Amino acid sequence: MTLLTIITWLIIGLVIGAVAHLLVPGRQRIGLILTVLIGIVGALVGGFVTAALLGAGHVIITFIVSLIVAALLISAVSHPRSRLYHRRRRHLLR
Repeated sequence: MTLLTIITWLIIGLVIGAVAHLLVPGRQRIGLILTVLIGIVGALVGGFVTAALLGAGHVIITFIVSLIVAALLISAVSHPRSRLYHRRRRHLLR
């Protein structure tokens, strides 16, 4: 994998974070920066997984896998029973 490929995944991660935020039902009380970071992580994980399993060049499959990963991460972070959610709530209430 080249550096250009990784930079492309990072840029696509911005879009993936926004779309994944829209895919998760209900209200997510996470900010824009956390949404973008989760999108970037989803794009990188999706890119590495599809490249490892299928090889390079599967753009649509990579995008779908990245969306699924990012949506799962957003729902895990914004779910009221998650530890990260409670940690952030305590920090915001101070």
